[in-house]
Amino acid sequence: MSAKGIKAGDRAAPHRQHNWDWRAASNFIAGGAGGGLLCFAALASLTGTDVRGLVVVGLALIAAGLTCVWFEIGRPWRALNVYRHLATSWMTREAAVALLVFASGAAALLTGHPGFVTLAGLAGAAFVYSQARILAADKGIPAWRHRRCRPLVVATGFAEGAGFVALATPLIVPSMPGQVAVAAVLLLMLLVRVLAWRGYVGALRADGAPDGSLRALAAIDRPVIVAGTLVPALLALVGALAAPAASLVIAAAGLFAVAGGWFVKYTLVRRAAFTQGFALKHLPVRGRGPAGAGVKPGWGAAG
Repeated sequence: MSAKGIKAGDRAAPHRQHNWDWRAASNFIAGGAGGGLLCFAALASLTGTDVRGLVVVGLALIAAGLTCVWFEIGRPWRALNVYRHLATSWMTREAAVALLVFASGAAALLTGHPGFVTLAGLAGAAFVYSQARILAADKGIPAWRHRRCRPLVVATGFAEGAGFVALATPLIVPSMPGQVAVAAVLLLMLLVRVLAWRGYVGALRADGAPDGSLRALAAIDRPVIVAGTLVPALLALVGALAAPAASLVIAAAGLFAVAGGWFVKYTLVRRAAFTQGFALKHLPVRGRGPAGAGVKPGWGAAG
């Protein structure tokens, strides 16, 4: 289309950001799940469960996410510069917490001391929170800066962590009471996540957001509710009721819970990430005549 055929308001419309690709999304997907897993591994260790395998998986997930970001950088060997802005940048704080995650995780694996496992769990929770603050700090993306985005990202990371513990149930939780406890925790985290999800989507619509963001989120609402919440919740409930092969049923619930969370975060970072755009108080005219009405193109609801 020629420039002559483009309306003035269309030039100001939001567009999907392209600075953060699938590699950046992978950091939030894998890193958030790893941090949540470390947190719940620490809780499981309080019951005497051997959680060394869970710690390894949690560390591997966080490492995989950070590696994806490292490959996204145009000059990877400048990555150490991220540590220069601890007072102002949540990316720097995420990187600093990552050092604590790996140090405490390694100490937990080498010594088996419960104190190091607990420290790794706390560091994992801090890592999830840091990631939520990274998105919230990007003020140019309305879907990220919204006040309900941060609790959604945190709730999703913890739900994925509980999902990974459920997925490992056949290997690490042989007793039925322990399996019931895992199913109950997963159910609770699924409830928290779905409430955070609906609260986020509803508030975004009410407060106004780019149409592209609202469409991207609306497109996954049913899959998130059905496949990402109701299906794993039903499986966890059936497993908790002493179904045959209860541990396998709970493991399946964990798989659905993790997949649902990853689907939400990929959509949030890649598909729903539309820029602010520009609001025009009035459309200018050339020469004489009244100005046109103000517009905020590409925005829905109260925006």
